[in-house]
Amino acid sequence: MTGHDSASESTVDGLDPDEEPELAVGADAFVDDGAGLEVAVVGAGAVGATAAYDLARTGADVTLYDRDGIASGASGRAAGVCYDAYADELDAEIAGDSIERFRRLSGDDTFPFVECPYVWFAQEGDEKRAERIRTQVNRMQEAGVVALEMGPDELAERFPSLRTDDIAVAGIAGAAGHTDPARYTACLAAAADGAGATLEPETAVEVRIDPTRVIEPDGSERAFDAVLVAAGAQTNAVLADAGIDIAMKPYRVQALVADCDLTEPICYDGTEGFYVRPHPEGLLAGDGTEEWEADPDAYDRDANDGFAQELLERVDDRLPDVAVSPETDLERAWAGLCTATPDGDPLVGELRDGLYVATGFQGHGFMRAPGIGERIAGEIVGGDGIDRFDPARFDGDEEFEIQEGMRIDED
Repeated sequence: MTGHDSASESTVDGLDPDEEPELAVGADAFVDDGAGLEVAVVGAGAVGATAAYDLARTGADVTLYDRDGIASGASGRAAGVCYDAYADELDAEIAGDSIERFRRLSGDDTFPFVECPYVWFAQEGDEKRAERIRTQVNRMQEAGVVALEMGPDELAERFPSLRTDDIAVAGIAGAAGHTDPARYTACLAAAADGAGATLEPETAVEVRIDPTRVIEPDGSERAFDAVLVAAGAQTNAVLADAGIDIAMKPYRVQALVADCDLTEPICYDGTEGFYVRPHPEGLLAGDGTEEWEADPDAYDRDANDGFAQELLERVDDRLPDVAVSPETDLERAWAGLCTATPDGDPLVGELRDGLYVATGFQGHGFMRAPGIGERIAGEIVGGDGIDRFDPARFDGDEEFEIQEGMRIDED
């Protein structure tokens, strides 16, 4: 199972990056194995802020840069859907660790995490996807992921808000929920500050290698033992300054918020390719993926004409009891960016000596940020990397087609 964060339009109201939130650190606490290291993190989205927090807890001297503000890019526009519904063992492990950290770090004074089952399904006549769902659920169960297979009658009994008469089979993941991506990111950035990191928003830097360093806006150069570039769709441009190409392409996705009453579930219609989750204002739904490369500086941040009307009609058909009206209930619709790689796996790890990267998440970046941030921080201070995500596995000049992140895969 794959998915994408798509685009939310969260804000960081009520969170001051200068305040240190009380985070329940728990079992993932680091030892002081980063003491003496100077590390720059370029990109203050969810992955960058998490990595900065985890690095600061090792004792490293961390500076978190962003050319705009905290959560100003994809993380501030992400859907906030979180689940561990992956058949692949590594993906499930990272997602499971992330869910656990979302639970542990959330709270009234930090950010919300609302437990909510995740349902994905295929419609009758879509036998290929239906069989993939059955295979996925079996593999998840074998890997210890809490997942169930349900037919339409069971599904209707468990989730009466869903219309199920045309559903062939569904998978249900229990370890799932939703949160506010911008609040999470602001909280982790503030926690990094409290742990000793220096926050430098509104600071566009250039990256150089041999030796690893950054050029600040006033032209001064600052050397670092390690630089992590986690700048989302802007990662290509940041690395181009250092003469480095990577195999990543940004692509545009769309989402909306509507005023209605939905409490559960989070669901993904694999046949029609759209998702819905509860939202404080009603529901958040997404689709509208464009499978071609987007310009991160010039893409249209408004939703396409007709996008909201068409998607809300499908949502109303699937969730008739919610009674959402395309004419009266739409609150807002917008577009954001996701990032693709040739094989669908992200680029996470050391790209050159002292230069690290974390991008290309196919829209999975926010939901896996707690686990990815922790792992890349561990690698920077001398731990093992994630071999399968090694960014050096590509030359950087590969030609490839963009595939939508949220889909029911062959495996």
